[in-house]
Amino acid sequence: MSWQIIRRLQDSTLCGVRNFRLLALLISLSTSALGQEATLAVVEKISGSVGFYSADGRRVGGVEVSTHPHEMILSPDKRFLYVTDNGILWMTHAGEGGNTISIIDVAARRKVGVIDLGNYRRPHGIDVDPRSGLLAVTIENPDGLLLVDPFERKVLKKYDVGGEDPHMVLLEPGAEWAYVSNTGSGTLAALRLKAGEVIPLSSGPRPQGGVFSPDGKTIYLTNSGGHSISVFDVPRKERAGTIQTGRGPVRIALTPDGKTLVYGLQSGKAVGFADVTSGKEVSQIPLGGPAVSLTMSSDGRIAYCSVQEQDKIFVISVNDRKVLRVIQTPKGSGPDPVIPLP
Repeated sequence: MSWQIIRRLQDSTLCGVRNFRLLALLISLSTSALGQEATLAVVEKISGSVGFYSADGRRVGGVEVSTHPHEMILSPDKRFLYVTDNGILWMTHAGEGGNTISIIDVAARRKVGVIDLGNYRRPHGIDVDPRSGLLAVTIENPDGLLLVDPFERKVLKKYDVGGEDPHMVLLEPGAEWAYVSNTGSGTLAALRLKAGEVIPLSSGPRPQGGVFSPDGKTIYLTNSGGHSISVFDVPRKERAGTIQTGRGPVRIALTPDGKTLVYGLQSGKAVGFADVTSGKEVSQIPLGGPAVSLTMSSDGRIAYCSVQEQDKIFVISVNDRKVLRVIQTPKGSGPDPVIPLP
């Protein structure tokens, strides 16, 4: 109910004493709706949807996409969400998979388009070039990386990633290079997009999520099978170190000051913290279930970690290293990545 309608009711002869209660109800409903502004978008992997949640954890809307979406990213202007419709619940499962990317209008909370990937199936990791708006998308059937134009809604190019089971992708500032974790090969592929050149960099077993340092000169990459984080020197295109972690690190974020890594531990059922300077894990927060994702607010104060099998999202204070609250998503939704909305 809009304030314009309420104003017309106030000005009309119908708005007498006997209609005062109706007007009060309308104002109450309108105020309630305004208080339900979405501040989080959540991929609900099992139910095939993207949920919108308020700051206090209420689900205020949802959009159906396709079967088993995995990752999503905001467009540079923050108007749209691009969601990879993988079609398979776990990357280790066999199957042909889906071949689309869903486009969601954030303000309207509705699906406004689909990018058909044709013969390229099982899209997974996704990143966006903030200058051009083009998307980099990993695919698992066949293995590769796609450059996608979301405006024309078409695939521009497919790249060989020099490895098996490409999972997540990072575009460096300027988007000259893309970095792809080849989970099945134990490598990070450095891919020069213009030339198609691929440089495989040895990682630990089953690499997954990565994050750039604030200056863009370092990549921290989780190794879920090696219980570690690989440290890569970006300009030199070489591995520079290893940080040992708890069991099964999957997704990772870095505080804006570049000092603290925060990551989900799937096998360890916890969130881990590592000090960049010392190169050591310094603490863990137990979750009671396997973490599948980890994202962070832009100011680095809050981390969001989903336990898919429990339909829960843990909201964590990074500075205090404690759980602030738990968001209970609908039963069977299977939450994965969380994106804070502007």
